[in-house]
Amino acid sequence: MRSECVGIINLDNKNDLTMNQLTNVRPIGSLPIAGRYRVIDFSLSNMVNSGITNVGIFAKEKYRSLTDHIGSGKDWDLSRKTGGLFIFSPENTKDRSKYPYRSGDIYNILANIDYIERCEEEYVLIVPSYMVGNIDYTKMIEYHKESDNDITMLYKNIDNADVDFYETSTLNIDGDRVINIGTNIGTSKNANVSMETYIMNRNEFIKSIYKCVSEGRHSYIEDFIAESINKLKIGAYEYKGYLKCINSIKSYYSMKDELLQEDIANELLYSDRKILTKEQNQSPTIYSESANVENSFIATGCIIEGTVKNSIIFRKVHIKEGAVIENSVIMQNCTIEKDAQLQNVIFDKNVYISEGKELKGDIEYPVVIEKNTAI
Repeated sequence: MRSECVGIINLDNKNDLTMNQLTNVRPIGSLPIAGRYRVIDFSLSNMVNSGITNVGIFAKEKYRSLTDHIGSGKDWDLSRKTGGLFIFSPENTKDRSKYPYRSGDIYNILANIDYIERCEEEYVLIVPSYMVGNIDYTKMIEYHKESDNDITMLYKNIDNADVDFYETSTLNIDGDRVINIGTNIGTSKNANVSMETYIMNRNEFIKSIYKCVSEGRHSYIEDFIAESINKLKIGAYEYKGYLKCINSIKSYYSMKDELLQEDIANELLYSDRKILTKEQNQSPTIYSESANVENSFIATGCIIEGTVKNSIIFRKVHIKEGAVIENSVIMQNCTIEKDAQLQNVIFDKNVYISEGKELKGDIEYPVVIEKNTAI
C-alpha cells in the first residue's frame, strides 16, 4: 500500500553547524559514523523502515560526497519507478526572477516546490539529518492523524541538557500542546529537546511555504512554527529511545563512548529495524598475533597488528605492530605506522601517521586531523 506520507530530509539548519576539519568538504549528513555508516543513513533508514518510499533530500552545499554515498538509493530500496529518492539543491530554482534566492530552508524548499506539489501523499514529514536514533515514524504519523493538530513536533525529554544537545531548540509543553519554543543554553539538566521533526498536511505545508515567502517574515520553518503557536494547534509527540544530536566535534566524539555500550549499540544498530547504508564488500579484518583489542568496534577490511582500546576503527585501516590507539575514532583508509601512540584523536579518511609519532588530545577536546593528511 502506498505510504500516506512524503519524507523530506532537511540539510539546511538555522544554526550554521560547522565541525572544523570534518565538515570542510562535506555536510554533517555525510559524516562517517559508527564504523561503517554516514549520519544521514539513520534518517533515511528510519523513513524506509516506517514505510515512506518517496523521499526528498534538500541539500545546502558541499553535497557531492552525499550523492556519491546515496547514489540511486538502491541500498535503501528507493530506486523505483514510483516515488523513490530525490536530491535537491537551492541552485535548482525554476524562476529566479520570481523567487530570488535567499538563504534558509524555506527558500531551499521553495526552489524545488514543484516536487512537493506533484506528490500525491496527504502528509509531509520533515526531519533533519543529524539527529541520530532508530526511530519509528509510523507511531508519530498515526498520532498526528488521530489528533486535530495542524503540526506535530517530535521531541525527547533529556536529563543531560547541561552537557549535551547544546543550542538545540527546546519545547515548553502543556500536556501534548507546544506553548513555546526556546533554546538549550546549558543552564539546566532537564529539557524537552526538539528533534526538528515535523509532520503536517502536505497542501497546508505548501501554502505555508508560499505565505512565508510572500510576507518575507521567515527564512526557516522553525521560525514559522514558533510564530504560529498562538494561531495553529501545534502538538508534541514524545520519543523515548536513544538519541544523539551530532552538531559539534564534542558531540561527535562523545558518541564513540555511547556506541561502545552494548545496550545502545543493540538498540541503534542491531535491532529488527536495520540501519541501511551503501554496500561495501570488504574482506574480513585480519588480526595478527601481536594484536590487542579491548572494548572497540573494528570494521571489515582492516589489518590490526597493534593495540586498540576504547576506539572505533573504520574500514581498511592498517594499524602496525607496536602502535597504540586509545579513545579515538579512525576513519577509512588510514595507516598507522609502527610504535605510533595515539590518544583522544579523530582522524578523517586517508590519514598517514609515520613511525613513532605521538599525538594526544584532551578527552573534551580531541585532536582532529583532516583527510588526506600525512604526519
